[in-house]
Amino acid sequence: MLRAGAGLAVTGVPGAAAACACAGCGAGGAAAGHRAAVARDTARTAPASAAAPTAAHAPRAAPAPRRFPGQPGQIGHGPRDRARVALTFHGQGDPAVARALLGTAERHGARVTVLAVGGWLDEHPELARRIVDAGHDLGNHTQRHLDVNAMSEAEADAEIRGCAERLRRLTGSIGTWFRPSRAVRASPLVERLAHRAGYPHVLSYDVDSLDFTSPGAPAITRKVIGEIRDGSVVSLHFGYADTVTALPAVLEALDRRGLRAVTTTELLS
Repeated sequence: MLRAGAGLAVTGVPGAAAACACAGCGAGGAAAGHRAAVARDTARTAPASAAAPTAAHAPRAAPAPRRFPGQPGQIGHGPRDRARVALTFHGQGDPAVARALLGTAERHGARVTVLAVGGWLDEHPELARRIVDAGHDLGNHTQRHLDVNAMSEAEADAEIRGCAERLRRLTGSIGTWFRPSRAVRASPLVERLAHRAGYPHVLSYDVDSLDFTSPGAPAITRKVIGEIRDGSVVSLHFGYADTVTALPAVLEALDRRGLRAVTTTELLS
């Protein structure tokens, strides 16, 4: 079950995991005992490509949102007849954990989708280009990561547009996707506002890893691999040590099953 109403818990301790607190994100971050594991995994997995692009390389053009004919206003999964899946990450938390997860995905030849919180981008603006320049999808997960479905029209519109503006400023695009904060699906009002802000589709998911509960890496791997199938969209999070540890096993299991991890844009193309 998703726990709504939880407050954000952002740690200031380097190497520590921070809470995301979505409706698919629990109230607490990773336990303190996981912090050493994050530091070790980050040191082991952070790639050289995690650095910002050098002046010698032109920045990658950030893609704009696309309309996918035949797809609903809210998308929970892709086509079930192709061996592709999308791993999507709620973007918030310790940037070292984010870089470790991105590096692990890239070494396995996987591309992911990151739905970033605007406030997180304010604190770590370099990560927007890090994500886009590596070929991953980058999208909008509202500005402050509050319960957007419970807001008034004006408040919800400000949340969506606030994050979109930060994405545009950092990458030249409002991002490829919008996902509501603290909810699996957007309310009819929030869906309408997202469309009006320039997002033809709202991105949901059909597999919840429950990594925000810090159940341990084996439990995350079992949950994802037990439920994933062709076309699945998986909900994962930056900011949790268990996710760092679980991701290599998840990707290896996908390889054994012949499932390719791609961006959500590629999943639907």
